[in-house]
Amino acid sequence: MAATLVSVVVLLAGCASPGPQAAPLAQTTPATLGLATEATAPAVDAQWWRSLGDAQLDALVERTLAGQPSLQTAMARLRRAEAGVLNAGAATGPQLGLGVDVTRQRYPEHSLYPPPLAGSQMTSGTIQANGSIELDFFGRHHAALEAALGQQRAAQADLAAARVVLAGRVAQGYIALSRLVEQRDVAQRALAQREAMLALTRQRVQGGFDTQVELRQAESAVPEARQQIEALDEQITLARHQLAALSGQAPDALTTLTPRLGPLQEQPLPQVLGADLLGRRPDVVAARWRVEAATQDVASARAQFYPDINLVGFVGLSSLGLDNLLQAGSRNLGIGPALRLPIFDGGRLRAQLKGRSADLDASIAAYNGAVLDALREVADASASARSLQRQQDQQAQAQAAAESAYEFAQQRYRAGLGTYLTVLSAESSVLAQRRLAVDLKARALDSRVALMRSLGGGWSESNEGKAE
Repeated sequence: MAATLVSVVVLLAGCASPGPQAAPLAQTTPATLGLATEATAPAVDAQWWRSLGDAQLDALVERTLAGQPSLQTAMARLRRAEAGVLNAGAATGPQLGLGVDVTRQRYPEHSLYPPPLAGSQMTSGTIQANGSIELDFFGRHHAALEAALGQQRAAQADLAAARVVLAGRVAQGYIALSRLVEQRDVAQRALAQREAMLALTRQRVQGGFDTQVELRQAESAVPEARQQIEALDEQITLARHQLAALSGQAPDALTTLTPRLGPLQEQPLPQVLGADLLGRRPDVVAARWRVEAATQDVASARAQFYPDINLVGFVGLSSLGLDNLLQAGSRNLGIGPALRLPIFDGGRLRAQLKGRSADLDASIAAYNGAVLDALREVADASASARSLQRQQDQQAQAQAAAESAYEFAQQRYRAGLGTYLTVLSAESSVLAQRRLAVDLKARALDSRVALMRSLGGGWSESNEGKAE
């Protein structure tokens, strides 16, 4: 009998048909991107910033990860997703409610009620427990629960991605501040050089060796050097403010922070990228879980075309007159199925299914984009790091030659074979090379940080609990 009833219900529900559905977009796979399936991406420590070897940086990153507002926002979104899982799970369980009603009523004399009830006033009471459970034959609630779980896992990965991004931003901001501090040192030396050149030019003008043209040129170079120092001071202040904000501190909390590039260590570069890279990027994993959630949303929307079959029941006491309410004869109970059929609601349901299918395509496109961006970031960081390594080698040779020329100029000047202007000119080349060395060192460190971040920052699905 029950099987026959279910068969009839399914036939009736056929009036609301989902119609033909287009296949969803194809997801990008490691094979289509040329990732080596047999290779393994280089491992990154979950606290990768410690490998740079600077205790001040370690403290800044840890303070940032302890309570930065953007992380708190991501955590709130995770709690909201967890609540969604609880809500979806509640729909699959039994529902139970209790009602108590007491009514004082006059029954009309010219109605359906016979004497002696007609024309009297009576108090009626009811105590009744109502329960129901939905028999999820077509998997609608199961799909909704799986979709909510997908959103929860995506929110967990989003939180991990926010941590990776923040740690990278702090490290890169710290490197940028270190670069500015060292560039200021070079600028200060350049100022001293130009002041010395101005003093020498004045002596040469007094001796008739130079004209006012050379003197004015030397004089203009001094305030220009001071302006460069002031500009660097401004940038240093702003960089400190940025680091303070990232680490959740007042703007002036880091006014004494003067890091150096020298102690910071560059990490070796990976040679091969494996397919497991996609499982180490929390942003890619979050996008993948959103695809899973959207897939389940489509399944849930398709299940809406089939009937809801609920098993409902009630048990309680009901009587006219409260003095009889608790007697055995006042018992009231019942049980039976309840059916809801979407026979004439096909237009709305088809529109809903079409919207969910579009959401699925959008989530797949977002996943494919996240994968491509991840690989591009790794490729860019690796290419920049290797190029900068070669540039540093060439620059080191150029700086060694400039330093040697400066030393020879000083020796000739001390021996009376050359002028001090030649010494200052040679020193200008040295200062230019020192500026370039600082820039290349900072860029090399920045590219290593970008690489650590693009490799997932030490996160993976298998160590999610540890990464948090």
